[in-house]
Amino acid sequence: MYARRRRIYFVLMGVCLFLFVSAWSFVRLLSVEAAVALCVVAMVIPPVAAVVANRRGPEDRWWDAPSGDPKSDEWWEELDGKRRPHDE
Repeated sequence: MYARRRRIYFVLMGVCLFLFVSAWSFVRLLSVEAAVALCVVAMVIPPVAAVVANRRGPEDRWWDAPSGDPKSDEWWEELDGKRRPHDE
């Protein structure tokens, strides 16, 4: 799932870059208003791409959700500081 989110992020950012570059490369020669409109659309894409890239998927581990694997849960508790290795 991480690869899909990363791919979508890079596609959105590529579209943003394409819109911005094309707006001021050749669209401005046809219409400045259209070039400005393309830049406004390109301005909205990066926040959307960040939200898509950082969205938690259904199979992603949430910070407090147990995974069901005792060894993994023990390891995460140790990393989160809930339990020390010498507390056993």
